[in-house]
Amino acid sequence: MAVWDAYLSERDKSIFAGAGYGQRQGFGQRPALIVVDTNYNFVGDRREPVEESIKRFRNSCGYEGWASVDAMRELLAHVRAKGLPVIYSTGITRLDGRNRGAWSFKNSRSAEDAAGAPAEIGQQIVQEIAPLPREFVIEKEKPSVFFGTPLAGYLTQWKVDQLLVVGGTTSGCVRATAVDGFSYNFRVALVEEGCFDRGQASHAIALWDLNAKYADIVSLQEAIEYVDSLPDGIFSEFGWDA
Repeated sequence: MAVWDAYLSERDKSIFAGAGYGQRQGFGQRPALIVVDTNYNFVGDRREPVEESIKRFRNSCGYEGWASVDAMRELLAHVRAKGLPVIYSTGITRLDGRNRGAWSFKNSRSAEDAAGAPAEIGQQIVQEIAPLPREFVIEKEKPSVFFGTPLAGYLTQWKVDQLLVVGGTTSGCVRATAVDGFSYNFRVALVEEGCFDRGQASHAIALWDLNAKYADIVSLQEAIEYVDSLPDGIFSEFGWDA
């Protein structure tokens, strides 16, 4: 049973099936891995329930985030062994908070992002999946890793046709990135165990809706088998297997 089945009415299941949504698109031939916002702000600085973690890191997803970190670490080992491009994203927060923009509108604790001890480490990618020197880290101000960044240009240069997406949150920055990737005509696959959210319902429904229209939702094992099946050195001309 899919994670979203518990949240769907029989009416919704019938309508989407009848309309032809949810067809599997399959994998491309030149994938890149996008690791979205897996920093201490979104998982906390220790493994603890989300109810505790949000007391210090308001955006934390707690245990769910850390479980996805473990899945990402496993996937990264295979992706790196194949020399595939890996691009991370994290946020940018000015100390004076003047770049928060619309982020200030919907959360009463947004000012905390630029003050206090958590802000000092919040935007750092968690150590367990720290980027290698050859890998890219994109700093962004809005949900999508594509918005206002050079990501599309990099992917075009490397002749990427497939995005493997992990990170958080499923209903926020992961969803925005997946939809933008679809809009650029990339094949997009979200690795289910590698995606996390603070809300169980929002996580499940975001996966369902993305699977219906914009992306394939694949298991960690499927993603690993796909990566392992690829030829070696397909990105060697761009220095990815260095």
